[in-house]
Amino acid sequence: MTHPLSTYLLRELRSDHAGETGAVCIYKGIEAVAQWRGDAELLAFAKAHGATEADHLTQVAQWLPASQRSRLLGPLRLAGWLTGAFPALFGRRAVYATIAAVETFVDHHYQQQIDHLQACGGPEGLLPLLVQCQADEQHHRDESAALAGERLGVFLRAWCWTVGWGSSAAVVLARRI
Repeated sequence: MTHPLSTYLLRELRSDHAGETGAVCIYKGIEAVAQWRGDAELLAFAKAHGATEADHLTQVAQWLPASQRSRLLGPLRLAGWLTGAFPALFGRRAVYATIAAVETFVDHHYQQQIDHLQACGGPEGLLPLLVQCQADEQHHRDESAALAGERLGVFLRAWCWTVGWGSSAAVVLARRI
């Protein structure tokens, strides 16, 4: 698709594309460890969520010219895979808390873009896409938070803070590079 996109929207869609690329890899990392551990429940969780993220990636890619994609996709794929695989080594609860942390950030990120489109307008069809992606991410966040439980230990809270910070840093970089 060819759409007239402002510089702001190009940067935001670049960050969305990079983020969805990373998200697909998060779930691939979880899948790898879940398969290695023989954890069918975690494997099913990763496959279901990963399919949603792959769909988001496909849809966002249709809006973003290939020439405008982030040059950091390789490192972001690796970072995503590690963000999924590392907590999976510690079990389901660590994975669920990690996903809740990532999706909390992503929900806010999409909301900023939705607010911008509602205030300034944009190409037809983009707002509904972002609203749907946000709704899916909110569902992932809420499901994961419920599965993780309310009381997280200090190390898991620190990890989740790091994941949120890393997500924010990745967006800043992807907007520019």
